[in-house]
Amino acid sequence: MEVYQAILKRRTIRIFKDKKIPKKILEKLINAGRLAPSARNLQPLEYIIIDNPKICDSVFKYVYFGGQVEKLRTRENSPVTYILVLVNKKIRSDGFEHDVGLATENIVLAAFEKGIGSCIMRAFNRRKLIKILKIPQKYFLDLIIALGYPAEKPTIFEGKLKKYWRDKKGILHLPKRKLKKILHWNKI
Repeated sequence: MEVYQAILKRRTIRIFKDKKIPKKILEKLINAGRLAPSARNLQPLEYIIIDNPKICDSVFKYVYFGGQVEKLRTRENSPVTYILVLVNKKIRSDGFEHDVGLATENIVLAAFEKGIGSCIMRAFNRRKLIKILKIPQKYFLDLIIALGYPAEKPTIFEGKLKKYWRDKKGILHLPKRKLKKILHWNKI
């Protein structure tokens, strides 16, 4: 699949099939994140893969997928894997946000190529997860990537910007601003 086509087709997935992701694929996803550009090549990011069902259940309790999705979420259709993106504060304590974004995009695009859906989350109970997972203080838990094989196929629409919604068939519709509204040539 061409990269541009993957970008056009990839959507955030919030409802997943109960099917395990092979460890080899998960290692490749982390490698894709590792190879992302890093400011001053400091490489402050580290990752925890959570794929043990019991630990996934613990994480599941403290991550939030958004209003309409929360109503549909059950343990049976929840992510089978989480990747926690950590910043090693001894390497870099601020200004790491671009590193996180670049690595995360590499991970979700590599996942999409393998037929794996993803949801990038910053809405979670950081304090509880740090405690449950015994994450040392030298790390900042920046975001979580939920992964699994998709059990839904969201679609986009262009129009007035508003919140996403589900239709009567359960299809998630995501608003996107029109290209002509955000693209400016040589001046704003």
